[in-house]
Amino acid sequence: MEKRNVFDVLQERGYIEQCTHEEEIRELLGKESVTFYIGFDPTADSLHIGHYIQIMVMSIMQQHGHRPIALLGGGTTMIGDPSDRTGMRSIMTQEIIARNAENFKKVFEKFLDFSEGKAIMDNNAEWLLPLNYLDFMREVGVHFSVNRMLAADCYKNRMEQGLTFFEFGYMLMQSYDFYVLNQKYNCKMQFGGNDQWSNIIGGVELTRKKAGEQVYGMTFSLLTNSEGKKMGKTEKGALWLDRNKTTPYEFYQYWRNIGDADVEKCLALLTFLPMDEVRRLGALEGSEINKAKEVLAYEVTKLIHSEEDAINAQEAARALFGKGTESENMPTTEVTKEELGEGMSVIDMMTTANLIKTKSEGRRLIEQSGVTVNDVVVSDVNAVLTLADFEDEKLIIKKGKKVYHRIKLV
Repeated sequence: MEKRNVFDVLQERGYIEQCTHEEEIRELLGKESVTFYIGFDPTADSLHIGHYIQIMVMSIMQQHGHRPIALLGGGTTMIGDPSDRTGMRSIMTQEIIARNAENFKKVFEKFLDFSEGKAIMDNNAEWLLPLNYLDFMREVGVHFSVNRMLAADCYKNRMEQGLTFFEFGYMLMQSYDFYVLNQKYNCKMQFGGNDQWSNIIGGVELTRKKAGEQVYGMTFSLLTNSEGKKMGKTEKGALWLDRNKTTPYEFYQYWRNIGDADVEKCLALLTFLPMDEVRRLGALEGSEINKAKEVLAYEVTKLIHSEEDAINAQEAARALFGKGTESENMPTTEVTKEELGEGMSVIDMMTTANLIKTKSEGRRLIEQSGVTVNDVVVSDVNAVLTLADFEDEKLIIKKGKKVYHRIKLV
């Protein structure tokens, strides 16, 4: 059977948002093995779920015979990308950037084959850090129109808050990356999130002007829910791929609890399940859709963490959904007997466990019968927990219908 064009696969699964030259890209991907790149600035010590879409794309592309370059932004991270931001990025040291980049590598290696002739990992610090300012401006800066740059959304959005010249150079740096990778590896395509469109076009045009090479760009949808809101935000912040920042259980629970309308989209974007199966699961209705959510949560947790983590998280979740009983995989907060003292209010305990951000949120939840302790609904906003509420030095607080948390006395 003839192998499908990867462009059609990406389109069917819902990844593609914009292309510089759609017909040419599809034709190129159908007739040769194409080297392409996606850049990742190591601004944090872990990748998050937004990056995961890009990793899935690289993996699917490699499965169809194309060569990915995972470009670590050791150089660009020192400036900061103004795209999709309202404030300037904090300045980071080279040591922190290098340490973050090492963490990124571990995730890439789970999804991509870096053996000889396969995927490539490179770091733009190699060519950006030694640059001489005047040489760079003569070689690269001369090809960029300030008028056109200011019309780009990534800069336009920042004009009111103030845009530094430091950040203004980011587009030139990212465009230069594309040119360098084209010369070094015959890289013909750059992919990225939809917020990178202006930067990608900059690279396409610079490579054409400097090298006379036709290269291409494609962007992917950002992960949003059916209401258009960005997914991957939790009460603790971003949904991280590092188990020390978001535990496998919390990660699993996030996907187990998404809205019914988002299940099919997430199965298509975040798993390798065949599209026939994705559509079958997405079409389930009523309580049956929970089976699809279990499959989604299991598959994504398995891919990011491990099959063992996925099984443990699934068993823990089923125990909680089924009986409200406890499980070893449940998120746990330890409280000392000294902290408990003669007693601690339910609201203070929930604050300690990071279950609520403010006391007023806790009061509102209790008034709406949204909090239970050991399966008993808390009706008094001033309710106090004492030693007598702990069984075997443990108690379980349930917030809403789906969030369980164990308090362990130590």
